[in-house]
Amino acid sequence: MANTLVRDAALQAAAVSKRGILERVFAQLFEGLVYAQIWEDPEVDMAALELGPTSRLVTIASGGCNVMSYLTADPMRVQAVDLNPAHVALLELKLAAARHLPHYEAFRGFFAEADTRDNLRLYERFIEPWLEPAIRDYWNGRDLAGRRRIGMFRRNLYGHGLLGRTIQLGHLVCRLHGKRPQRMLDACDLAEQRRLFEDELAPVFESPFVRRLADLPAAYFGLGIPPAQFDALKADAGGSLATLVRSRVERLACDFPIQENWFAWQAFGRRYPGQGHGLPPYLRPENFEALRARVDRVDIEQITFTDFLRRQDARSIDAYVLLDAQDWMSRAQIGTLWAEMNRTARSGARVIFRTAGEDTPLPQMLAPATLAPWVYEEDRSLELHARDRSAIYGGFHLYRLRD
Repeated sequence: MANTLVRDAALQAAAVSKRGILERVFAQLFEGLVYAQIWEDPEVDMAALELGPTSRLVTIASGGCNVMSYLTADPMRVQAVDLNPAHVALLELKLAAARHLPHYEAFRGFFAEADTRDNLRLYERFIEPWLEPAIRDYWNGRDLAGRRRIGMFRRNLYGHGLLGRTIQLGHLVCRLHGKRPQRMLDACDLAEQRRLFEDELAPVFESPFVRRLADLPAAYFGLGIPPAQFDALKADAGGSLATLVRSRVERLACDFPIQENWFAWQAFGRRYPGQGHGLPPYLRPENFEALRARVDRVDIEQITFTDFLRRQDARSIDAYVLLDAQDWMSRAQIGTLWAEMNRTARSGARVIFRTAGEDTPLPQMLAPATLAPWVYEEDRSLELHARDRSAIYGGFHLYRLRD
């Protein structure tokens, strides 16, 4: 199932072509755990979606943390879908942990620290007995090194998965250039963040090796960027991918206070900071009891977004979170997806997504009649993109169904 779903999404070119080979390598990599943490800012998402107690939301699950954070907005239902069985298993683990761990400190230690032996004891006593057999089998199963997957939570979960290992590789490249990205976390204010960026990160992007590496599609696979999305990134780069990547890392490092940006902590420290707004909403102590009370509002299924929508009633959904999935998709796939959103959306429904490039692709990808029911909230999209602390995307886009 997983192999078929991921490959159907990622493979577009002929198998014997250069592009086809790259797509198949990417699809193979994407079948395991990719994101231990999702890289979209949930507070920006919630500001755009304006969720309330009658809202029914459909979203791609990815690492599951945004699904959990959406619950802090008190929606009626969150329905999460994903192609990747590892992402399904991670969200199921988070839901079970919120339900059954004895207190906030245990929940925080399990997911915010994710690196202690005590987490294995908590798993075996409080979480494992409540998991569905397939999810239990996943976490008790073995990785390529023969270790139980649940052991990631005693060895720093955020150093695992395809993205986590890619970040580790980025740190290694920096060290080989005599630089230490983790120094960014010592900054006291934005001015110091700027100075540390210029000292520890900017010079790496001037390296001939890094500039050549930045032009290779495979170099982005570890970020979850398939060849189709790489093409959009390259088109936006204006001739220098290294310069484009530098500008996005600069935004991550310099545009937001470091103590409030958990994405920067993951990028530069491979961990979360302490308490407060340096943690995602679902990990903050003031949200824990509400989170625990609402986890039964989440459903999760391994299925494509479009196939899930085909099974839903007309005029039944208020909000859609597509992440960057459309950057993967062909014109025909995007057209089918939006036809299903047109059918299932309630009056005033909202759709959000992110893109590797700056501009919304929909005017070029959709028939005018398909897009006509929707208003593109361009000014609001630009405002929210500027607030998005993950900082890695070229654009954030909000569409609203006409009343």
